[in-house]
Amino acid sequence: MNMPLNVPQFAPVAMLIASNVFMTFAWYGHLKYTDRALWVVVLVSWGIAFFEYCLAVPANRIGHEVYSTAELKTMQEIITLVVFALFSVIYLKETLTINHGVGFALIAAGAFFIFKGPL
Repeated sequence: MNMPLNVPQFAPVAMLIASNVFMTFAWYGHLKYTDRALWVVVLVSWGIAFFEYCLAVPANRIGHEVYSTAELKTMQEIITLVVFALFSVIYLKETLTINHGVGFALIAAGAFFIFKGPL
């Protein structure tokens, strides 16, 4: 049996993942290019961030049909952490430590309570 795709439920997640990739490059991608003038990286970062907004704003608008604002923000933060961790390791060649893992796990535990609903 084919299940219909629930666009308001899944589209925001996909759009927020894509928007976070753009935003992570806008905020941190220039760290590999320290020889570039700061004003240049600010302008390039601003241009990249435009595409982040083109995805994040509609993601929140669509997502608000099925998620509360607190759930959308929490989702955004968890996606940001995952994208950032991958970016740090793959693009910046940085090492994540146990401390990073514990900190991220505590943030994820907080997200659990946001989505769990009232206790």
